[in-house]
Amino acid sequence: MAVIEGNDMMLTNVKELPFIKLGDFTLEFELGPLSPEMQEVAKKELRETPELQKESMERLRELLKAETDLKCPLENDAWLIRFLRPCKYYPESAAELVKNYYKFKIKHSSIYDDLKPSKETNIFQQNILTVLPTRDQHNRRILIIQLGKKWKHNQCSLDEIYKGCVLYLEAAMLEPTTQVAGAIVIFDMDGLSLPQTWQFTPPFAKRLVDLLQDAVPLRIKNLHIINQPYIFNMVFALFKPFLREKLKSRIIFHGSDRKSLHQYVTPKCLPECYGGTLQIPVVKGSEWLQLLLMCDKEFEAINSYGYKK
Repeated sequence: MAVIEGNDMMLTNVKELPFIKLGDFTLEFELGPLSPEMQEVAKKELRETPELQKESMERLRELLKAETDLKCPLENDAWLIRFLRPCKYYPESAAELVKNYYKFKIKHSSIYDDLKPSKETNIFQQNILTVLPTRDQHNRRILIIQLGKKWKHNQCSLDEIYKGCVLYLEAAMLEPTTQVAGAIVIFDMDGLSLPQTWQFTPPFAKRLVDLLQDAVPLRIKNLHIINQPYIFNMVFALFKPFLREKLKSRIIFHGSDRKSLHQYVTPKCLPECYGGTLQIPVVKGSEWLQLLLMCDKEFEAINSYGYKK
């Protein structure tokens, strides 16, 4: 366990942060303050200064207090900053994002009610989702989703995969560096089969796109689609009608062309299977689960806020 000084990034009073050693790498939630380099990025890209931060937090508190049927941790500065950063410190936009975030949870309550790692062990045991312990050259988190050979669709539903992704996103939202730098997602579709494509439906596609476009306080910088077979076009056709230009422009198709992927993510940040040079032990889903389970109480706290049902 790593001891953290006066941790106010989390809603629960966690004194020690879990971590797991993987060879030379450490798997952990990075809740420390921004490095000088990331402070510069925050200033340049998000307009972040101590003065604007303070002013925006006060205004955001005011706006959310007016939302009388919404319960949220207004006294927690780190929580407010979590919503202000993706909105570049415009309090009105951040207030909209907060409302969208909680309305979305009500709308999809079958997914979000009591969502926590201890209830979703199956998805992590499938080894479909992994987050690299290292970041890319822009300090972004890298989530890899393997929706082909690894996905046994009769043992693990698309909704379970979605829930696993949401748990990762909620964890990423706690990290100051990720709040500023953002995250990228690599969809590895190698071996996608016809029966798997039938699992995708328009409602699922709409829910995922709505989440990414309107209801997640995280800067999703790129979605990389790799190793996609021809039948992937059928799947993507379901998503297209719901995509607005901004997100559409961030989806990049690479097929098996590694050089194309490396234009966005340098080889030194990628494992060998993606043409990278990163010497890294394979992170099993069970290892991430172990880490997430130690934060089960934090997810309960996250779930305790929102609109009155």
